[in-house]
Amino acid sequence: MAFSAPWAGMLLHLDTSWLLMTVATVAVFGFFFGTALDAIMQEDGFGSTGNTLLFTLGFFVAIMVANEHGISLRDLKFAVAWGLGGAFTFISGMALIKAGLARL
Repeated sequence: MAFSAPWAGMLLHLDTSWLLMTVATVAVFGFFFGTALDAIMQEDGFGSTGNTLLFTLGFFVAIMVANEHGISLRDLKFAVAWGLGGAFTFISGMALIKAGLARL
């Protein structure tokens, strides 16, 4: 019986080499942005590695949410824009949660 999750539709159709290349590319860009955010946010951030992990997770969660809602991401520019928006939204949300917990 094959695994079929509605949220992983596009990711399940990728070849293993394409999936690894995608994750590696997003992680490299995530490290670049994560390092820049670490320099800006300092103690309020999550460190370079933490920001990279949050960026990568937010990118792929946004892609999966778009697929779950039936949004076609055939255009690479649109898919990257959707993923970047999700990544920065996720990092911003986590930073707000961290700031809120620090004030308690």
